[in-house]
Amino acid sequence: MMQPRLAVRALILHRNRLLLVNAWPEGSSDLWGAPGGGVVAGQSLPDNLIREVAEETGLHVAVHEPRLVNEFHDPASGFHQVDIFFRCTLLSGDLLPDWRDPEGIVTRRHFFSRTELASVRFKPGSLPGAAWGAGIGYDPLEPIQF
Repeated sequence: MMQPRLAVRALILHRNRLLLVNAWPEGSSDLWGAPGGGVVAGQSLPDNLIREVAEETGLHVAVHEPRLVNEFHDPASGFHQVDIFFRCTLLSGDLLPDWRDPEGIVTRRHFFSRTELASVRFKPGSLPGAAWGAGIGYDPLEPIQF
């Protein structure tokens, strides 16, 4: 059995819109999620998140309090990931059309209103509550479903 992977994710609200990314090669899936990624040992969770957001979006953020802990797994492969979502504030940067993720992971980036979120697929389902709500939430272990 594999050890759980720890990842950090950013809840960036700007003008009451939530930033989500599509991290599928050539947009091969319509699934969106919060920017972020795996934690590098020896760096704080906020430092990891600042790096990941810059890599995946070209934006610079300040990291604030955690808002959600989400677990998911793939029973077939044994993959298990724990995501910690932090509220973040946009410090600088724009979603420039010619920007490219240096690692080639993120293919699209978009700020969604709460109304627009109803028309797209995103994970986890508790994302709007974590972004616009109060307190911290926990999503128990759920199977990955693409």
